[in-house]
Amino acid sequence: QVQLVESGGGLVQAGGSLRLSCAASGRTFITYTMGWFRQAPGKEREFVAALRWFDGNTYYADSVKGRFTISRDNAKNTAFLQMNSLKPEDTAVYYCAAGRGVSRINFRSEYSTWGQGTSVTVSS
Repeated sequence: QVQLVESGGGLVQAGGSLRLSCAASGRTFITYTMGWFRQAPGKEREFVAALRWFDGNTYYADSVKGRFTISRDNAKNTAFLQMNSLKPEDTAVYYCAAGRGVSRINFRSEYSTWGQGTSVTVSS
């Protein structure tokens, strides 16, 4: 089973960009579907993006489509979330998640392993 560590969060002005990284341990990283979720204060954790391992297909929440890009570097056991045109409503703690046999790509319960989260704050 992989373990995940996120990095790259911080404070950015509206319209700016950040790139989050998710470093995974374990030699089976390539067989995991990777997802990003976020949780704003007082809100439920919500799906942001996912990348399915076997076909490379990507999926995005409507709120981030066209602004965020999920990718992975299997040689480095790392997944990324490139976030452009950031808005104050993107402010949240962002979590990386990994799962095998993921069918419902936007369901938290499909992912077996989670990172500790990295905080993103977008100022207006």
